[in-house]
Amino acid sequence: MGSFPQINDFLGKRVHMVGIGGSSMSGLALLLRQNGFTITGSDCVPSHHLEMLEETGIIVYSSHDANHVHGADILLYSAAISDDNPERAEAKRLGIPQLERAVLLGQLMDRYLKSVAVCGTHGKTTTSAMLAKILIDAKIDPTVHIGGDCNHIGGSTRVGKGDYFLAEACEFNAGFINIHPFYAVVLNIDRDHLDFYRDIDEICDAFSTFVQSIPSEGLVIGCGDDERVMHVLSTARCRAESFGIGDNCDWRADDIHLSDNGNPVFTVNYKKQIIGSVCLAVKGYHNVSNALAAVAMATRIGVHSEEALRSIAGFMGVHRRFEHTSTIQGVMLYHDYGHNPAEMLTALATAKTQPHRRLWAVMQPHTYSRVKSLYSEYLTCTHLADITLVTDIFAAREKDPGDINARMLVQAMRNKGINAVYTPTFDDTESYLRLNWQAGDLVLTMGCGNIDLLNEQIYKNETARC
Repeated sequence: MGSFPQINDFLGKRVHMVGIGGSSMSGLALLLRQNGFTITGSDCVPSHHLEMLEETGIIVYSSHDANHVHGADILLYSAAISDDNPERAEAKRLGIPQLERAVLLGQLMDRYLKSVAVCGTHGKTTTSAMLAKILIDAKIDPTVHIGGDCNHIGGSTRVGKGDYFLAEACEFNAGFINIHPFYAVVLNIDRDHLDFYRDIDEICDAFSTFVQSIPSEGLVIGCGDDERVMHVLSTARCRAESFGIGDNCDWRADDIHLSDNGNPVFTVNYKKQIIGSVCLAVKGYHNVSNALAAVAMATRIGVHSEEALRSIAGFMGVHRRFEHTSTIQGVMLYHDYGHNPAEMLTALATAKTQPHRRLWAVMQPHTYSRVKSLYSEYLTCTHLADITLVTDIFAAREKDPGDINARMLVQAMRNKGINAVYTPTFDDTESYLRLNWQAGDLVLTMGCGNIDLLNEQIYKNETARC
């Protein structure tokens, strides 16, 4: 950490953030502003996060230009921003120090007596939000920084007055090794971000490095049903506990079933002693694991188990996580942030439990490298849907390599027996849906790009017609 500029040295000065519209960066912008920094930023992708930042008075540029960094005292950037970005290049020329997002997050967390990090390939944001709600309800008053917007947090960031800082720790570019928590949750370890990691073994090594940074007096809680997680936990130098549905898990979910409304119900056991039961307000069997992890960690932090269960029962979810956005012409529209095949399959499995006539999957593939590295998984991950619409690939931080595109993906999906249709733009997708959907159908749009704007577009167009 000593080789990096220290954010505290720039208190009261101007911080320029490149890629400020990202879910994490936008939250950090608000956090820094509340702590006395002057913030400016740039992002070339329109989003609600940018609108929110502008409403608070933060100057946001809608393009990347070298002139934007003139007068800045330090530049912050996300891992998605390469060093040839014009603003980063100009900052280097001018000698303006630069700090990467994950390093900044680690520095902010180091200021707190107790830091809590939630990591894993899937479910980080939801589990972090669940744990945040429990800690807030228990009057622990944590500072929170997660990768999604929650009503009970007031966005993605919350400034508390307590000793705890709760954050989502992302494995992208091994950024989470810059975070050194006292408590950590490891949800799962899966193949992803293979544009950075060599293979699953290197991913596991990164998780081990992260876990080994927890002090000996700290605690890590990991999924006992995931062999990779259990291997990583075996390398920890702190106390470790497990959660899951397996008989050998310390924290165990039992008697799992769905309520009449399709919500997960389960009993929590610790060391085979019943702690209590809960009915979640969010959909999906996968949220049993997320909730169990949150309850386990909250209890270890010091929240009474009954209070933790009562709080988690009132958790209403995170925006863009299987979120019902509208009902149009009798068709239910949902959106989910899932952006790799495993997450899209989970989202569709959740949708399958809801009443519907036909299930539509609308996929916005995310980054060329992810589509290429997980190509075979993409071909069948929407098999639970009756019809799959595929938009053009969302490039995000990448440039088109010219050897992969959505049309090729659709053809390969068809060869696998998937009823897939190429609808490149949002206008194309909306037109196809309106021509073919029927009352009682359920449409689920999926992706972490800007596919959520399609749901808004459909709603706005319908409102204009009425």
